[in-house]
Amino acid sequence: MSDRRNLFNKVWDLHDVRTLPNDQTQLFIGLHLIHEVTSPQAFEILRDRNLKVACPNQTVATVDHIVPTADQSRPFQDGLAEKMMSAIERNCDEFGVTLLDLKDGRQGIVHVVGPEQGLTQPGMTIVCGDSHTSTHGAFGSIAIGIGTSNVAQVLATQTMFLSRPKVRRVVVNGDLAPGVYAKDVILYIIQQLGVQGGVGYAYEYAGTTIDAMSMEERMTVCNMSIEGGARCGYINPDEKTVEYLRGRPSVPTGDEFERAAAWWLTLASGDDAEFDDEVVYNAADIEPTVTWGITPAQSVGVSQPLPNVADCDAGEETLISEALEFMGLAEGEPVKGTPIDVAFIGSCTNSRMSDLREAARIVAGHKVADSVKAIVVPGSQLVREQAMQEGLHEVFEAAGFEWREAGCSMCLAMNPDKLQGREVCASSSNRNFKGRQGSPTGRTLLMSPAMVAAAAIEGRVADIREFAGAAV
Repeated sequence: MSDRRNLFNKVWDLHDVRTLPNDQTQLFIGLHLIHEVTSPQAFEILRDRNLKVACPNQTVATVDHIVPTADQSRPFQDGLAEKMMSAIERNCDEFGVTLLDLKDGRQGIVHVVGPEQGLTQPGMTIVCGDSHTSTHGAFGSIAIGIGTSNVAQVLATQTMFLSRPKVRRVVVNGDLAPGVYAKDVILYIIQQLGVQGGVGYAYEYAGTTIDAMSMEERMTVCNMSIEGGARCGYINPDEKTVEYLRGRPSVPTGDEFERAAAWWLTLASGDDAEFDDEVVYNAADIEPTVTWGITPAQSVGVSQPLPNVADCDAGEETLISEALEFMGLAEGEPVKGTPIDVAFIGSCTNSRMSDLREAARIVAGHKVADSVKAIVVPGSQLVREQAMQEGLHEVFEAAGFEWREAGCSMCLAMNPDKLQGREVCASSSNRNFKGRQGSPTGRTLLMSPAMVAAAAIEGRVADIREFAGAAV
């Protein structure tokens, strides 16, 4: 009898400890990733209750959110950041948890480090006290962001209580046009389904477009699942998954790796797998995409005008009017040509080698506009090292970008990298909420790293397909 379960339900069932009276599942967690912001209170809960970390070998910590990317000398200039850094150093030492700190050489954004080190593997359940944990679903795992109280629960028991979501298959078929990237694909999906469209669901991304993506591109897609309301997002493991993981520090070697790889591939949803819902999109309908508003769903193709309030669905007029007013934009005008003040390439969405290589290719031979402050923040110390070995930092610096140390940086501004006043930022990050980048009146336009690079050079939102020398 064939197994008609999709990957999500296969992996869930493998980690099901028991079903509670309220129908929640006590789920065993294969990997717990922690960082300096959502872990201090969790460790205090353990101390108060005289508890230990149940599985320290399945818990890995890094520092990213509050880490300065310009001056990393200790103590940090920000007193609260220094307290958080000192706390995670003390906590990991006391409870026996591996910490990838600034001196380690492997430090970086938690959702970059996990895959890079081979900690993230198919068939795992992975949690982290961070919204964008769904990134790890690119490897065929169930990866879920959790809150601080859940962090304490997982530290103490290596399990947590969860309600099983439904599963929606999100299919994208066809070849992406030149100048269209994985970031555009996920922005388009969120635009189509809305920021609440995924509530109660896990998303399985599938189709020929997804199949053709590299692992880094797949991570970008899965990363923003939460922005569409989904509990998590994942992609079935295939040979690309296997080859990405081969030789990573935390994966098995030799025959053990081959056995693991064979098992990983069996987890993929079969052709007759059952889903609670399915939507299908055509890659040809996706163009370089830019958010114009205050949610990731408020986006348009770069050649398209901003919406007219009168043409919007009933119930959306107020939010759209609010967004246009906050952003200082007028309905019906083109998003292309919108002036920017800051350009940011980085974040757990787009700070990997492929992102930096493509952005460097765009800026090579150009200069950042005089009116723009532009920064590049690699996702990890290893990404930074490799980029420098390839000379990418020289390309960026010659163009007028600042080349920084690894960290979350301007994605969420829990560090010195913040917008000032009403500045407009072209950003490769994942959220454009009011105040997200540090200023309550700052404005964020989300786009691909290549589009950020082009905007930095032109000083305004540009169509990468028309950008001089882009050769897309």
